[in-house]
Amino acid sequence: MITFERNREIASKIAELLGAELLLYKKEIFRQAFEKYRVIVAVFATGIVVREIAPLLKDKWEDPAVLVVDSKLNFVIPLLGGHHGANETARRIAKLGAVPVLTTATEVHGKPSVEGIASKLDCEIYNKESTVAVNSALLEQEVKVLELKGPKIIVVDEDVSVLVKKKQEKA
Repeated sequence: MITFERNREIASKIAELLGAELLLYKKEIFRQAFEKYRVIVAVFATGIVVREIAPLLKDKWEDPAVLVVDSKLNFVIPLLGGHHGANETARRIAKLGAVPVLTTATEVHGKPSVEGIASKLDCEIYNKESTVAVNSALLEQEVKVLELKGPKIIVVDEDVSVLVKKKQEKA
């Protein structure tokens, strides 16, 4: 949670809701946050955040989810990582009264995403490059989710997302 001192009150409410650390703006704070956190919420104008994070962007699989909340808690906008935690975080912040502004195509059309399906099934996406084609298909048609138990050999086209069950840590 990053903000200016003048927005500390609103940011504190959000940080408390999310169980997040509150950081006050200083030079390089976004760079430090990119290295440390998977989700970053900033109470700032969108333009400031875009300019701060632009040089830090690598790709959707490495970059943290980034959300902007205006200083009156009217709107919460996922800028990056909608399918990687930003949309879910926006919905949580909406409990404080902010309107979530979700723009990922699958969300807008009320459809599932590969990333969302993988999360629900406690899986990792093995072939991440497939998600563009499969998410596009999910917008237009029903896409079957098949669960195969091994040992097996599976040959797939590039428009098939392969999800692998996460290994369960032993207690």
